[in-house]
Amino acid sequence: MKLNEPWWNVELEQKPDFEQCMKRIYAWYNQEITDRPPIRFSAHNAEYSSARLLEGRSWAGLKERWWDTDYQIELFEHQLSHSVYNAETFPVFWPNLGPEVYTAFYGVELEYKEVTSYAISNLKDWSQLDNLKLDFNNPYFQKIEEMTNAALKRCNGKYLVGYTDLHPGLDCAAAFRDPQQLCMDFLLEPDMVKKLIDISSRDFQLIFDHFDSILKKHNQPSVSWMGIPSFGKMHIPGCDLSAMISPEQFEEFILPVIQREIKPMTHNVFHLDGKGVATHVDHILAMPEVNAIQWVQGVGDDFPIMQWVPFIKKIQNAGKSVVVDVQVSELEDFIGTMDPKGLMLCIAADPDIQPGIIKRVEKWVR
Repeated sequence: MKLNEPWWNVELEQKPDFEQCMKRIYAWYNQEITDRPPIRFSAHNAEYSSARLLEGRSWAGLKERWWDTDYQIELFEHQLSHSVYNAETFPVFWPNLGPEVYTAFYGVELEYKEVTSYAISNLKDWSQLDNLKLDFNNPYFQKIEEMTNAALKRCNGKYLVGYTDLHPGLDCAAAFRDPQQLCMDFLLEPDMVKKLIDISSRDFQLIFDHFDSILKKHNQPSVSWMGIPSFGKMHIPGCDLSAMISPEQFEEFILPVIQREIKPMTHNVFHLDGKGVATHVDHILAMPEVNAIQWVQGVGDDFPIMQWVPFIKKIQNAGKSVVVDVQVSELEDFIGTMDPKGLMLCIAADPDIQPGIIKRVEKWVR
């Protein structure tokens, strides 16, 4: 932790080691290490996995279930009472209406599924661009605010409250326009694409600061779906659709937007979703404001993690920390190959074997 960074302790029933865990997190932000690398016991995308519903509830449809504020908090609290939070696994409730809710703040409707939701793209004609305006009275914005405030009233001493999943920039533009159409627009209407991406990012800091202010008034650290807190402003930049564009297009259309997005933040952990997005990793590593990369290796042939060791080392050698998903069966080989400095391990493991994993990781640095 740097001397000029804010710091306070948070008393949590299931995290008596909160302060020590945060020291490990802050060392990791700075590519340093205390006694061991941070460990988060969670499977990738676990926050979007299907949760067992509480009994005795019914809704007219999926949207009504997603929008039931009391139920969503009660479901989280039920899961909380049946969970353990070892190592750097923090109990975090974050208001969630799906990964494209940022787009919905501008009037786009979302279609709901069991564990996620999708934007119903509505920008069919470029003449509609001027209709894309942020509205604080928008029902989606109001619902996220309601969920945030309701959780803050109930969380005291039990869990952290985070901010929702925010995706400005290119991914927001794709949700407005439709991803396939936007890829065509890059070729046919590049000037309009630039204008749309600018609209999709211009209010980001206003939105982030709005919710960050609410949380900070309740002494909450900055945290979201990734579960990595900061006492400053912690942001998760990403650009999943960049897997579909060239490095030259990334540099021209996307890089300036991301640089504006991350500059005001204290900590940025870039969500690098797969080898398609990794095409642009050199541009991302060159940004000093990016503290770390969350490497999402993918599924199928993209397992096991060992094939990505040279790539992960490249990130480390660029002075960035890395979040990696490691299977229990891969842990020994991974530890035997890697320098622990700047690594955070995300591991899906049953609670009964978690203490043994922690002890093994502690030996890694001795």
